[in-house]
Amino acid sequence: MSGRTPTNGYTRRDGDGRKERLITRDVVLIMAATFFFMTASMMSGPIIAGFAHTLGANGALMGFIAGALSLAALFCRPVAGHLSDRTSKRVLAVVGGALYLITNVWYAYASNPASLLAARIVNGVGFACISVCLSTWLSTLLPLSRMGAGMGLYGTMNALAQAFGPDLGIRISKAVSYRAAFLTASTMAVLVVVCVLCIRDSGRPYAARAARPADDGRRPRLSALFEPKVIPIALIFMMFGIPYFANQSFIVDYAARMQVPFGVSVFFPIYALVLLAVRIVLRNWFDTKSFRFFLTLCTVGDVVMLLSLAHLRSFWMLALAAVMTAGGYGLMSSVTQAKAVLIAGKARSGMANTTYYAGIDLGMFLGPLIGGLLFSGVPIAWFYPALLVTMPVAWAIYLPFRRTIDGATSRE
Repeated sequence: MSGRTPTNGYTRRDGDGRKERLITRDVVLIMAATFFFMTASMMSGPIIAGFAHTLGANGALMGFIAGALSLAALFCRPVAGHLSDRTSKRVLAVVGGALYLITNVWYAYASNPASLLAARIVNGVGFACISVCLSTWLSTLLPLSRMGAGMGLYGTMNALAQAFGPDLGIRISKAVSYRAAFLTASTMAVLVVVCVLCIRDSGRPYAARAARPADDGRRPRLSALFEPKVIPIALIFMMFGIPYFANQSFIVDYAARMQVPFGVSVFFPIYALVLLAVRIVLRNWFDTKSFRFFLTLCTVGDVVMLLSLAHLRSFWMLALAAVMTAGGYGLMSSVTQAKAVLIAGKARSGMANTTYYAGIDLGMFLGPLIGGLLFSGVPIAWFYPALLVTMPVAWAIYLPFRRTIDGATSRE
């Protein structure tokens, strides 16, 4: 055949060289659904521990409740990845959105730590379903030659939500109440479901089930849980996620202990705006520059970010840290996700995204955990410098697998 048409024609590539445009109605709706669901998730991130404390949780239980979502998501992702490669993504996304709606209302009316913990676990199931589903759905609508640009836009929605969500949750909880913040997040979940139901593409599996080799059932394989070739990418991104989520959880307490004379919540909006500009300016680089190039660039960004926060003496150091976060963690989020799909191929895009998001889950869990240990166990001046160790570890993971990672191209 001279061409092929996955799903309903959005990535058609024919012998005459005609290429379907990158931005379509369905792509925009998936991007919008992604923004709303991630905003809902990030709104609860910086306030859930404080809310647990008001319900009577002690310090250890506060931390466990905060991390329960990512732990639940980590264990559910293999199942979600299989379902996204084998069933309708529309159904899976609606289920995930509905769970987000239910759990945020549950948060608002939880009366004790046990109830809050149960809601957090259910929220993790919804997070696993919808995050893998939407990213996989989008990847089937993009031509491989534009995968970097397309996933870059998707990553922008994630990163913007991760920047605005925490700030919005903190502001509403302080100005009104925790309950108001959770109910606001529940309205975001409603918008997720609305966007998903408006998508024309049915989200059916990209590869026919008959085309997959049959499982003889003799022994469990790693590929049944994750995409093995993508694990190094997920671990590299986890190394960038640990400093980001440690900072997200402790920047307010760090600033208070360091007696910083200005508000630090503006860090997140600055990060979001700079990230948006970076994604626009560098949109053509995602499909042309090597992974090593981006890893070098993002490493520099993270190092400067951590050093800037370690010397937080003025607003301009905070602004510099936010800018460098966009050039570090923010940029790497898109690069690693696009590379994961290219390495695995579209038929395994669900498992590729499952593996990629497992890296996020681990970063979301280990970041606050390590941050808490550092915050209470080392002099406060060493909080951010200690996190610098994640960067050489990221390179130590990359170097043994550089041929596989750099060898993945956008040829269909």
